Amino acid sequence: MPKLYTYFGLIIMFYSNDHEPIHVHGKSQGRESKAEIIFDRGKLSEIRYLNVKGKRQLNPSELKNFKELVDLKVYEIRKKWIDFFIDNTPIECENIRKLK
Repeated sequence: MPKLYTYFGLIIMFYSNDHEPIHVHGKSQGRESKAEIIFDRGKLSEIRYLNVKGKRQLNPSELKNFKELVDLKVYEIRKKWIDFFIDNTPIECENIRKLK
């Protein structure tokens, strides 16, 4: 389960057996939501924020932080997806204290 980022108590990660579309999970204290990132011909088309079946969703504050991070890092997340799932390159977790 490669962790991509930690941010205000959230862990943003892939599951090691994940599937397309590109997506990340945001987890905090037993709660979880996910962001599906849809590209069309290399351009960002849509980001869908969804509940995870069988899990309590992130609370409103956590979800706000999750959305801010994913919105800002969407192209970096795509690169990390390709690195991990296509190129089999390990991912290092980045501790983010402030979004730029």
